[in-house]
Amino acid sequence: MGKFDGVLIVSDYDNTLIYSERALTHGTELPTVSRENTDAIRYFMEQGGTFCIATGRALPAFAPLASGVPMNGPTILFNGGAIYDFAKGEYLHTAFLPDQVREHMAQLLEVLPGVAFEIYHDNNDMHAINPNELTRNHLHLTHSPTVTLESIFDAPLPIMKLLFEEYQPKLGQIADYIKSQPWGHEYEVFFASNYLLEVTAKGGNKGGMVHRLVEMLGMDPQHLYCIGDHANDIPMLQAARIPFAPANAIEAVHRVEGIRILPDCREHTMAAMIAELDKLY
Repeated sequence: MGKFDGVLIVSDYDNTLIYSERALTHGTELPTVSRENTDAIRYFMEQGGTFCIATGRALPAFAPLASGVPMNGPTILFNGGAIYDFAKGEYLHTAFLPDQVREHMAQLLEVLPGVAFEIYHDNNDMHAINPNELTRNHLHLTHSPTVTLESIFDAPLPIMKLLFEEYQPKLGQIADYIKSQPWGHEYEVFFASNYLLEVTAKGGNKGGMVHRLVEMLGMDPQHLYCIGDHANDIPMLQAARIPFAPANAIEAVHRVEGIRILPDCREHTMAAMIAELDKLY
């Protein structure tokens, strides 16, 4: 028995548990989880708590990093497209994009030719359309082998997630176009950073998967605590008893009801969060 029995923490990874923005924009090496954060997570788990990651990364992009994160619960991947159990080596739940996604993206490419995006599947296959500098930096960040395709129709089904990589204002134009289409309601469209736009199946967001995870683990949502820095994290922050965010979070996250702002993610945010929970329990 421990003071955190029945308590669940779900944490974003990039720019929350580690700082990865510079790796994306400048192609530098990805930092590891700090010793302070690692020690705090281990203490939380030793006291009975369950620690999980919710990331936009695909399985092949997060798998090499998983061993560097102490965790004893399943992982939410693809920004809510799936729940994966690294201990068992299997998916516990998946939410694929509609089969018509290729036709829909072909329409988008007619209106916005040349936009860059990656295509993710539930295995280790990854593909790219019109890769640009941001794509190359992102692939350097994830260390994921990716095959460039000439046509979206060359991508096999099923597809788990799309990731657009562009600067503003083009990134906003992509989001606006998808949302304005008759088929736009079939997708979740949200910004994962200033340069990344995620597209998953309707309901396949971090909030929906956190609810499913709570049910799967048989836990009380009154003991759910989430932390994240960007727009894609807001649905799960809204599901938490107390939402937390690092100081580097975007302004929309700072405005989430009940949010508690912690130090910048480069200053061991997770250790600060667990110290807060230590006082609460």
